Amino acid sequence: MLATTRTSRILSGIAAGVFAVTVLILGLPSALAEEQSALAEGARLYDKWYKVIDTRAPKVAHPAYPSDKKYAKKPGANWRCKECHGWDGKGRDGAYATGKHHTGIKGINAMMGADPAAVVAVLKDATHRYGEEMNDGALGKLALFVSRGQIDYDRYIDAGTKKVKGGDAVLGEAYFNTICANCHGTKGNLPKDMGKTLAKQMGNPWEVMHKIINGQPGEQMPALRALDRQIVIDIMAHIATLPQ
Repeated sequence: MLATTRTSRILSGIAAGVFAVTVLILGLPSALAEEQSALAEGARLYDKWYKVIDTRAPKVAHPAYPSDKKYAKKPGANWRCKECHGWDGKGRDGAYATGKHHTGIKGINAMMGADPAAVVAVLKDATHRYGEEMNDGALGKLALFVSRGQIDYDRYIDAGTKKVKGGDAVLGEAYFNTICANCHGTKGNLPKDMGKTLAKQMGNPWEVMHKIINGQPGEQMPALRALDRQIVIDIMAHIATLPQ
């Protein structure tokens, strides 16, 4: 019965993937498909915007980044939205409440559901200054992500243990080997310049989930945002079992 249930879920996941691809190809419903891709790009901008727009990182520290914090002398880090606001969007109240990424800056979660135009205005203000770095198209997608694309990570990740909730590693292996392994290898240790194996990266499950859902800035990694969220959780459960 367990094998049958898992097979059913795998087939359901494949069906969801086929549907997502069909939506993208046929454009039905086109508005939904377009928003999903825009949300994913906005999330990649939140991650590392200068990679997405193919430009160099600023050479001067972001003026809003605290001068006494870990990355004050690394503009390539402190100009990233996630560096102050966190992968979970909670800033000082989330995973970045302590540790080397702590800045004491609030999150973006209060902007969920906000008018994207209002978010763009914030991005352009004297504190954030992104109007000097990105065009209106990029700012609009970043704002769309802030407004409509944030994930309630507490539903999927136990903050205390840093483990995913309800993930099936066996199902995740099938998803991983057909979606991810072509680039990452079945052991999750590729490409060689990745720095850390995928299993080690699960020490920061919020970042891993963000990238699986939205893709990697400047790379060809697919974004799984349009697929059922359970597929992502199952993949993460499998990654946690891979060699360190």
